[in-house]
Amino acid sequence: MTSRRELLTCLGSFTAGCVAANAFQGNLEEVIAADDPKNPAANVGDRSSSIKLTKLTATPMQRKVFLKLETNLGVTGWGEIDQLEMYAAATLARSMFELLEGENPTRIEYLWQKIYRAHRDMRGGPFMTHTLAGIDMALWDITGKLWNTPVHRLLGGPARDKVLMYPSAKAVKVGIGAMPFSGTPQQIEQHVKSVEGARKQVGPDGIVMFDAHCAMPPPFLIQFASAIKPYDLLYIEEPAVPGNIEVFKRLKQHISIPLAVGEQARTIWDVITYLQEGVADILQVDCAHTGGITQMKKIATLGEAYHVPLAPHCITTDLGASASLHASAAIPYFLIHEYYPGITPVGLVKKSWSVDKDGYASLPEGPGLGCEIDEAVLAEIAKKPSPPEWPTRGRLPDGSIADY
Repeated sequence: MTSRRELLTCLGSFTAGCVAANAFQGNLEEVIAADDPKNPAANVGDRSSSIKLTKLTATPMQRKVFLKLETNLGVTGWGEIDQLEMYAAATLARSMFELLEGENPTRIEYLWQKIYRAHRDMRGGPFMTHTLAGIDMALWDITGKLWNTPVHRLLGGPARDKVLMYPSAKAVKVGIGAMPFSGTPQQIEQHVKSVEGARKQVGPDGIVMFDAHCAMPPPFLIQFASAIKPYDLLYIEEPAVPGNIEVFKRLKQHISIPLAVGEQARTIWDVITYLQEGVADILQVDCAHTGGITQMKKIATLGEAYHVPLAPHCITTDLGASASLHASAAIPYFLIHEYYPGITPVGLVKKSWSVDKDGYASLPEGPGLGCEIDEAVLAEIAKKPSPPEWPTRGRLPDGSIADY
């Protein structure tokens, strides 16, 4: 039983607590209402909530499309579409903007999903994801500029201080065109010599890679892989045409050299089967193919779970390469990055990173992607149409069509 004295003491404490709570509530309301820029409670809103996407400009040039996204606050973002028929891609991008107009560009994941899931018959595939990649790059560019920070900081910060690139003095890749079903000794030796030459070029401490371009049918590739074992390749890239995982499993059973897959794997749903079946030693996905930075980061996380690093494929200009570098800088499981400076027309892109004599790229600096586009140069290049590249690829000596 509680005594009268104890009951009165409890009631007194409760009353004092209520008075203190009311005083605190009053003080809190006074603080929150205070128009003080140093007050955290007065600065919790989304400062970019008023920003809206207002315009998309798609400019085809030299088998690529440059995208410019504009906003009502004057902040712009740039992205690049790669490896598509450029006029069709530009038209698709303009059509996709119907899903973006008036939206907040910082809602990147939401907008990615809105486009990707917009139509069940267009979901996935190269035209959807390559075009979405350019849009995604531009959204990240805008968001980084709004917060005055490099994109890789928005992705969790850099996981490394620099990014290993190829080709360089100590890292080279050799490749091949369309090949017959099974090779003759002379045909095999021809390509073995190219690998041998690359190994001599970089020395025993260098890196040699081989790109099969999906152009070596399995019997040819198995013959070839056995012949090049002494030259210690980092990997064989694109060992087979995507579509039938059983082909990759067969190759993995017969080839001890690591296999790099994923150039044509455009989403996490394309990549997961390679990982589950154990045929991917390295993922060489392309930021401009996968749906951009957003999807590339997710693919890297899948790879990390299977201890499979990324070695990104990249044949974009410096704009697309910068986007890929931001993603590569922020992922833990990474191997090496492709880059060809000669792809970028002179004066078109001013980038904020460079490659040193040892083949390492510095991290991109400045807000967003860290790139400036000379729109006058872009307009001049766009006046000169480029012929499509596919008529020159994938022909066998008898005139039939081969894979490439």
